[in-house]
Amino acid sequence: MFSSTGPYSVVARSMLNGALLALEELNGDPDFPVELVPVVVNPGGELARYPACAADLLAGRTIRHVVGCYTSSSRKEVIPLFEKHDALLWYPSHYEGFESGDNVVYTGAAPNQHIVPLLDHLLAQCGRTAWCIGSNYIWAWENNRILRQAVAGQGGSVAAERYFAVGETDLRRVIEQILEARPSFVFNTLIGESAYQFLRDFRTMARDRGIDQPREIPVASCSLSEPELEAIGGDAVDGHLSSSVYFSSIASAANRAFVQSYRKRFPDGPAMSADAEASYVAMGLLARALAEAGTDDIARVKAAVTRLRLQAPQGEVWMDEDTFHAYLTPRIGRSNRNARFDIIMEAPQPVRPDPYLVWNSSRYDETGRPARNLKAVS
Repeated sequence: MFSSTGPYSVVARSMLNGALLALEELNGDPDFPVELVPVVVNPGGELARYPACAADLLAGRTIRHVVGCYTSSSRKEVIPLFEKHDALLWYPSHYEGFESGDNVVYTGAAPNQHIVPLLDHLLAQCGRTAWCIGSNYIWAWENNRILRQAVAGQGGSVAAERYFAVGETDLRRVIEQILEARPSFVFNTLIGESAYQFLRDFRTMARDRGIDQPREIPVASCSLSEPELEAIGGDAVDGHLSSSVYFSSIASAANRAFVQSYRKRFPDGPAMSADAEASYVAMGLLARALAEAGTDDIARVKAAVTRLRLQAPQGEVWMDEDTFHAYLTPRIGRSNRNARFDIIMEAPQPVRPDPYLVWNSSRYDETGRPARNLKAVS
C-alpha cells in the first residue's frame, strides 16, 4: 500500500520497488517454502483514501499482512482498521517515534536511530542556532519538539518554526527570513515536492546574496534520500546532510548485490532509498516469519519474527521483542553532485530502537545516546 502517485510519489515508488524486489527474490528461491502473491493498492498521496484502500485489502480476512504507508498521518489513519481486522501493518519508514502498537511492525528508523545522532552532529559541528521548516503534520511536529529540547539543553536556541501544507512549493518568503536570520543550520522536515523546491530556491537565493549555503547555512534532514536528490537535480543537489540507517553508497557485499539487483529490476528508477531498503527488509522479514510460523496468524508471526536475523543491505537487522521496532545502524551522509551520499559518520553496530526515547534523553544531559558511538568515516 504505497502512494505511487501524488506529492511524495518519488519515495513511495522506491518503497514499492523494494518490497517487490524482496518478494520476487524469495519466490525465485526453489527452497523457500512460502509463495508470495502481491496485491498492490495506491492511495495517491490522499490521506482520506488510505482507510478505503486498507479496508479493500483487509475485507474478508483473506489478507492479514500489509507492507505499506510512508507518512505518519497515513499510518495513523489505517491502524484502527488493522486492529479491527486482527491484521498486521509492516511499516517501512523512518518516523518520529512515540508509538508502539500490537498491530504494527516497524522496520524503519526510530528517533534514536536518526534524529538523535543528527542533532549530536549538528550541535557539535555546525552551531547552536536552528531554524525549523516542515510539512504541517506529525512527522515535523514531533521531530521539531525533540530538536527544541536538544538545542535548549545545549544552551542554544530555535530561531523559528514554520509549517506548510504537504505539496506547498511557494516558500520564497520564508527563505528570505532564514537568510536574514543566518541560523547555524536549517532542520528540514518538509516532504516530497515541498522539500525539493525549498532546496532549489534556498540555494539560488543564498547564492544571489553571496552566501555559500552548504557551508554557511547547511540544511539537515532525517528523510532526504537518493531518489529525492535526483528529483532536486541541478546545482542544488549537493552539500545537504541526511541522517539515515541506509545509503546506497554503503561499501558492503550485501549492499552492492542489492544495488545491482535493484537497478537491473527497475532501470527506470526511482533510485534506492532508505525507505526502499526498509520495505525490502519488511518483506523479507514477513516472508521468513510466515515460513517460520507456518501460518499467517499475527500472534505467531510476531513471535517468529523476533527469532530472525536478516543480513540486510545496511547490515544485520533484527526485531526488538518489546517494541517491535528494528535494531538498525545509524549513519549520517552528505549529498554530492552525483545525487548520492558520502557517509561521514556511522555507528559501529546496530542500535537498539528507543521509540519513546526512554534510554536516550531528548534533553541531552544523560548518557546512552548513539552519537557517542558514531565514528567518522574518511
